[in-house]
Amino acid sequence: MNVVDPFAELDLAGIQDERIRTCVILLLNLVEELKRENAHLRAENQRLRDEINRLTGEQGQPPIKGNTPKPPPAPTDYSSERRRHVPQAWAKGTKTARLRIDREQTLVVDPTVLPADAQFKGHEDVVVQDIVFGTDNVLFHKEKFYSPRDGKSYLAPLPAGYSGEFGPSLKALALVLYYGAKVSEPKIAELYRDVGIVISDGQVSNLLIKGQAAWHAEKVAVTAAGLASSPWQHLDDTSTRVDGQNQYCQVLCNPLYTSYQTTTTKDRQTILDVLRTGRPRAYLFNAEAERRLAGVLSGVAQTQVRRALPWGECLDEPTMRGVLAERLGRLGPQQQQWVLDATAVAAYHAEVGFPVVQLLVCDDAPQFTWLTAELALCWVHEARHYHKLLPYFAPYQRVLSAFMERFWDYYDDLLAYRQQPSPAERTRLAARFDELFATQTDYGALNERIAKTRAKTAALLLVLAHPEIPLHNNPAELGARRRVRKRDVSFGPRTAEGAQAWDTFQTLPATATKLGVSFYAYVHDRLTQANRLPALDTLIAARAQELNLAASWADP
Repeated sequence: MNVVDPFAELDLAGIQDERIRTCVILLLNLVEELKRENAHLRAENQRLRDEINRLTGEQGQPPIKGNTPKPPPAPTDYSSERRRHVPQAWAKGTKTARLRIDREQTLVVDPTVLPADAQFKGHEDVVVQDIVFGTDNVLFHKEKFYSPRDGKSYLAPLPAGYSGEFGPSLKALALVLYYGAKVSEPKIAELYRDVGIVISDGQVSNLLIKGQAAWHAEKVAVTAAGLASSPWQHLDDTSTRVDGQNQYCQVLCNPLYTSYQTTTTKDRQTILDVLRTGRPRAYLFNAEAERRLAGVLSGVAQTQVRRALPWGECLDEPTMRGVLAERLGRLGPQQQQWVLDATAVAAYHAEVGFPVVQLLVCDDAPQFTWLTAELALCWVHEARHYHKLLPYFAPYQRVLSAFMERFWDYYDDLLAYRQQPSPAERTRLAARFDELFATQTDYGALNERIAKTRAKTAALLLVLAHPEIPLHNNPAELGARRRVRKRDVSFGPRTAEGAQAWDTFQTLPATATKLGVSFYAYVHDRLTQANRLPALDTLIAARAQELNLAASWADP
């Protein structure tokens, strides 16, 4: 028997008696709140049951799917990927013009099948793509001379890129397969052995991790060039396991590069380390630091800090921590952390000769505050909060759906503004934001969510002042997804050296892709020391001039 939902056609506005209407709205909101709380308690209860079972040697509730169709479950994907993805125009083009011809071969017709009157009419060209994958083992006969006068031998050197037991092509392919194609170490070793290479698992690991100092230096140069390419950057993080310990991968990027850095924590000073490309920490007590501390410390604590710290003098980390221990030992751990954070941020902002980020596009996690002059929040991330409301009653479902239509219409207008910004449109969109997020409905949870969005007005509307910045943090999230996919295949590095290699060889291919450079060609070029391809940091600097990612900062 079909059960009719009595609330499906309920029209709250149609209730004439205002007191009854108010009571109905209060009751519906109360039920909505109880439904949300009940769902949360059920999930928490099941999680605790599973944990108890795990601690007692049992297993948790298995995820068994039903055999019969069921109502669609509550959505768990809040990424709004459709809103971030901009479809690109597609047209079928010729591939032949883009192909490099490696060899040519003339094919002849069997004379025995030709009739007597057959006439030669030239050739018909057909291009077929193929690849050669096999060994190229070389036995080098190195000339050797001995000088009795000098008492030393002279030996012909190996060609550039040939060191140890393996050549540059094998090394380049290993790096590309592991970091670019996300193939596991055992599968790389298996592939090489299948074609006749004699190599151990340990040797494959060494090719991927050991002796990569030059590449690490190039990664630092890429990050520095990326930071210098624009005053704004994307930032996000994802978890990374290093030797079984939970750490974090910080993803820093803009349209020209993506940089990865694995860190043990993700507090404010760690994020500063990422923005400063790992240079030694510095601390400065000046007017900015004093202003920030005034918002978090008591008057007595501020006086103690002013007396303890030298004004305008940049301190290194050991000195700063020594001052805290000797002169500010009475401050609590959180107060001391605030002092460290405020002085570290002040030192960062006072730096010269190194790019200081002016604006971060990120989420509203507390570690991102203070770091930059401006903080732009992700619109798509903000929309996820609305997608999680999941009202139970049909009238509230309609209210939420109608509001989200207006939400995304406004988002589309912001996208259009980025393409053609103007003072008049900027004023109109600012006023429309105030109107949209002043909306009041009968759905209490939606009203609360709207008020929270309204409190973020400045961070959500920075695009009006800086049309160059995206409305979302998709580039950083996609960068984090690259680490997640690698983590799914290889779990995680087992040493600090391995984590550094992961960071370097995820930075370089991600950046090469953004710059339109073949990662394999780039790696092979560097390993053979041919140096025909320009360095990635040089390309970043050149493209930055073309894109002008700081146009709004240059405007008067």
